[in-house]
Formats: sequence, C-alpha cells, structure tokens
Amino acid sequence: MNNSEEASSGYSAAAEVGLKRKRRTRFERMRIGLGKAPLSAWFGMIVVSAYVIVALFAPLFAPFGEADIFPTPYAPWGGEHFFGTDQIGRDILTRMIYGARNTMGIALVTTFLSFLIGGTLGLVAAISRGWVDQLLSRFVDVLMAIPSLIFALMLLSIFGSTISSLIIIIAVLDSTRVFRLTRSVAVNVVVMDYVEAARLRGEKLGWIMRREILPNIMPPLIAEFGLRFSFVFLTIAALSFLGVGIQPPTADWGSMVRENASLIQFAKYDMKAAMTPLLPAAAIALLTVAVNFIVDWFLHQTSGLRDDG
Repeated sequence: MNNSEEASSGYSAAAEVGLKRKRRTRFERMRIGLGKAPLSAWFGMIVVSAYVIVALFAPLFAPFGEADIFPTPYAPWGGEHFFGTDQIGRDILTRMIYGARNTMGIALVTTFLSFLIGGTLGLVAAISRGWVDQLLSRFVDVLMAIPSLIFALMLLSIFGSTISSLIIIIAVLDSTRVFRLTRSVAVNVVVMDYVEAARLRGEKLGWIMRREILPNIMPPLIAEFGLRFSFVFLTIAALSFLGVGIQPPTADWGSMVRENASLIQFAKYDMKAAMTPLLPAAAIALLTVAVNFIVDWFLHQTSGLRDDG
C-alpha cells in the first residue's frame, strides 16, 4: 500500500505503531478466562458454588433444627421427612444440609492453618538454607514417614475428639506436604537476582518472603490448596466415620454414613432406605470431584499450555 492509498483509506502505519496498547483489567481477564473454561471446570464451579450457598445459609434451607429428634426412628422417605430419619429420629435432609456447613467449614479452616504453618516454614527453609533447612526438612521427613491417618487416630485418642483438637492435629500433619511443595518451588526463586538485590538492600526476611518470593510461587500453591482441601475433607470424613472426628450432635457426613450404614442390608425390602447412607457418601464424592475439576483447569491455565485449535 503506497502513501496515496493510505491517505485515501484513512489508514496510517505510523499511527498504528504509535497507538498505546490498552491493558485489560483483572475483571476482563477473568471474564475471558472463564469464557474459555471447559465444561468440567464449569461443572466444578457450579457444584462448589451450590455447596457454599447451602453451607452459608443452612438454617434457611433446613426444614428442622440440626439436633431435633422426632418420635419415629428410621422413618421412610417422603412426607414430613423427605429423606426419612436416622436411628434416633433426626431428619436426614436437615443433617445433610448442616453437615455441609460443618464438614466444609472445618476442612477450610484446617487447610488454611496447614498452609500457614507449612508455607511459612517452607519459605524460611528455602531462604535460610544451611542448618535451618536441614533441621526442618528432617523433622518433616519423620512426620511424613508415619501414616497420617493412624497418627491422627492416636493423637485424637490422647487429646480428645474436640473440634479444636481435630483442626490442629490434621493441620499440623497436612502441613508437611505443604512444606515440601513450598520449599521446592521457593528454592528456584530465592536464587534470582531480584531476591539477592533485596538481601543486599538490607530487607528483612519477612519482607522478602511476602514481596519477592510468595507472589512468584502463588499458582502452584493455589492449586495445591484445592487438592489439600479435598484430602483434608476426606480425612475429616474418614475420622468421623471411625468415630473420632466430629462428635454428635454436630452433623457430619462421615458420621452420617456410619450411623446409617446398617440400612444397606435392607435393600431388598426398601431400596430407598438402603440408599440413605449413600447420600452423604455421594455428597463427599461429588464435592471432591468438583474441586479436582477446578484445580485441573487452574493448573492448565497457569502452566502456559494452550489447546491446539
């Protein structure tokens, strides 16, 4: 295209080169990213959102109180009790709804605490190196050598099955995995020039961790948070199923499976009643699958990989 053609069409190559590229806002980038999300990620986000809404507004959705007891144990499905009642006459649907709040809430707090402990110690080990790194790493290796479920059972038997003990014990045991990941990704960052420059400026350890290292290792940590939430969620449900987790009358999906497991043997007489213990089990499985779908999509987004075509 010559100069006369550019003038007649109103196009100018020099003007195009001089244009400033408009930077998209974070909301616009998020909207574009969500628009490209696969169906599995959308399924996971819808399921998790529904669980969160039910958990937050449990008293509004539940037809009865969490610990209300009715005269008829193992009442059939339908009528006043949509999913029947349990072995002492508590409404199953109500317990399911409150169980979402209790199980998810405790798992979320436990995961946050495990990341606070493991992430902080992992960063300290990566930055300090030397004997501090060796001491923390060997201590974590010792804890990881012990099966976590058996160790948790032993500690809960010693300290009691209170909610605070449950949160602290699982958080400490799970923080070992967070420590290993945080240290492994931070070790590659602490050798960068900008971290060394911050050290030479005399910046303190906390500032370097917060401003120089942590922002550069957030994507794998966020993905790991989703995975660790699923594992903590399953661990709490397993401990409750074994009778040392969340204690009655607090509703919990793991304990609901244990309390109603005997109904499965009556499947040939009442199929609906036999499905009662499968309801909380299905709720646990569905949430775990949904969270993993979201984590898989997030890892793909942050890995730099792109789908062909």
